[in-house]
Amino acid sequence: MQDSRPSRRLLLGALAAAVPGLALAQAADPRAVVERFHATLIELMRNATQLGARGRYERLRPAMDAAFDLPAMTRIAVGPAWTGIAPDAQARLVQAFSDWTTANYASQFKGFSGESFTTTGEQALQNGDRMVRTTLNRVNDAPVQLNYLLRSGSAGFRIVDVYLTGTISELASRRSEFGALLRDGGAERLVADLQRRTAALLQG
Repeated sequence: MQDSRPSRRLLLGALAAAVPGLALAQAADPRAVVERFHATLIELMRNATQLGARGRYERLRPAMDAAFDLPAMTRIAVGPAWTGIAPDAQARLVQAFSDWTTANYASQFKGFSGESFTTTGEQALQNGDRMVRTTLNRVNDAPVQLNYLLRSGSAGFRIVDVYLTGTISELASRRSEFGALLRDGGAERLVADLQRRTAALLQG
């Protein structure tokens, strides 16, 4: 059977131009959010050498802000301690976490060897969140499963967690690490550590 997805996408594109609000609805679609981010990563990888670490960071940052709910991710990564942190310190944590997360992606996706992404499914969860399942296909190695948890907000669906190998929550793995830094020196200790990590990544 012939795949109708390309013609469907063309039809949706034409409708978006003619019907006000449809383009916004497409932007809020969980699968589309992930696939647009993946397209940016592939473009980044293809131009990684020319861009360098700082250039990859600057190219990636708008895509991160569009695809990820970085303030929500900061709250999740900090955990229950978040409510005891002053608002101005919370804002500095969000900034430091956002900078570090972007620099981390820019550091990891620093070359291209024929990689591609495949979206394998989407699941609606009971609380209204969506899980978009994908794989990173590598030419000379096994594929890597990456599942994205998306939550609906004022800007539509955005990513709030990534599950490596399909099951390991990236933010849950950070929580104990961040908790130790908070106990050691409060929010400013964590901010300083994230800033140090970001600076080191951008030197690469």
